[in-house]
Amino acid sequence: MNEFIPLMVIIPIVCALLLNLLHKKDNSTKIIAIIVAIIVPIIPLIANYGLHYFGGHAPLIANSTLLSSLPAEIANSTLASFHPAITYSFEAFQKLFIFILGIVAFFAIFTSLSETKRTSGPLMFLMFMGIAAVTAILLTDDIFHMYVFFEIAALAQTGIILTSNTEDNYETALKYLIVGSIGGPLLLLGIGFVLGVFGSVNITDIVYSISNGIVDPLSPTVLLAFGLIFFGWLYASGLPPFHTIKSSIYSKALPHSAALLQGFTVITFIAIGIVIFRIFSYLPYFKTLIIIFSLLAMILGITMAIMQTDFRRMLGFLAVGELGYIGLGFGLGTHLSITAGLFQAANEIIITALLFIGFGTVMYLTNTSNTNKLGGLLSVNPKLAIMVLIGGFAMAGVPPLNGFQSKLMIIQASLDSGFPEISIIAILVSIATFMTFVKAFHSVYLKPKPKDLKLVNSSVPKPAIISIAILLLICIILGIFPQIATDPISQFVGGLI
Repeated sequence: MNEFIPLMVIIPIVCALLLNLLHKKDNSTKIIAIIVAIIVPIIPLIANYGLHYFGGHAPLIANSTLLSSLPAEIANSTLASFHPAITYSFEAFQKLFIFILGIVAFFAIFTSLSETKRTSGPLMFLMFMGIAAVTAILLTDDIFHMYVFFEIAALAQTGIILTSNTEDNYETALKYLIVGSIGGPLLLLGIGFVLGVFGSVNITDIVYSISNGIVDPLSPTVLLAFGLIFFGWLYASGLPPFHTIKSSIYSKALPHSAALLQGFTVITFIAIGIVIFRIFSYLPYFKTLIIIFSLLAMILGITMAIMQTDFRRMLGFLAVGELGYIGLGFGLGTHLSITAGLFQAANEIIITALLFIGFGTVMYLTNTSNTNKLGGLLSVNPKLAIMVLIGGFAMAGVPPLNGFQSKLMIIQASLDSGFPEISIIAILVSIATFMTFVKAFHSVYLKPKPKDLKLVNSSVPKPAIISIAILLLICIILGIFPQIATDPISQFVGGLI
């Protein structure tokens, strides 16, 4: 077993608990947070691929010596392949996304420590708990274990909103908790039905039972379980009808926190989406259902974004709309489409983090996010403004940036699948995204500066500029060399379908 695999979850948890104990000691909190934030993206790079069985309880089939000593009735039965313990799976796909999450987390924490006068121990605690939770969600092959960490991630997100001290943040956090009190239990109920039917919560065991005809995959209980888990997935990701509350979460968090929150959402979205695809993709209406909700997310997201005068709210709706492209990958269900959707997920984490941190510098300078009250900020830092502009182009899918590559793949996949209508919608949404972003950029940077606009800070902290520059560099690299991400994703997808 590879002992580095569980450390990807354990180290952030230990760090979170330690920061909570030291929350009144600013220097100690800052040093520990930065050190662990550096370690988090390094661990997946040095870890070997493989499986980790907690407690060392591997399936019997993995231990040939033990298996040969057992009666033939056991050795030749499904019991031999049964997973008795929680299993973590770590491959190139997980390495890519955990590394990207670690990079975004580092820049979010790096920026947070530079933009706040006093280090918030509780905020650092919540950030690291969220990092640990979504990492576990991505690694685990146990659907109940996934649910437990999903709830931890949801509570961490709520806590981050509560510690943001923004207008109406308590109201938004309460609404999210109320919605979660419905979506979370229904997800758990669906998992309970799965356990009742399949006798296991290990995803590989469940798929084995379906593929070998051990369980009737079209039984009413299985169909009910799908409906409940699918509803929980909509809640977790912020797809309609939960798009407004998810965008509110982003807009009520401080920008550097929102950069990390959207990363949590995207990884939770793809992790649960992969589980649903593995277990339920045989259902006749499965792909249609996902395509419908994905298109709704794209259309509603861009429609709501166009109407916003608060750039945080605008970015929140754009982030939700971009999830629709990822969902299309699952919905079309081909090798190319799923690869494109997961590549889009990696790009969205990076691009949206760049934009939240980038526009967050505007809020740092002016203490407002209302575009009607902003203007003329191009002169404050022209280089920063240009980097933000290019980041917006990446989200809109302008070549040769990474967003263009993934969206082009999705359009090609929809054409190959015989759905040119979806390609047209995807192109129109990208054009609308471009127009929305250019409008916001003009309002913030290009239009004349309002007479009553005063700068509360004279310059942008260097850590924020460094973070934006490196994230933009990643966008450019993945745009020119998309195979860096698509190769490991394509390999993973090959085993998925």
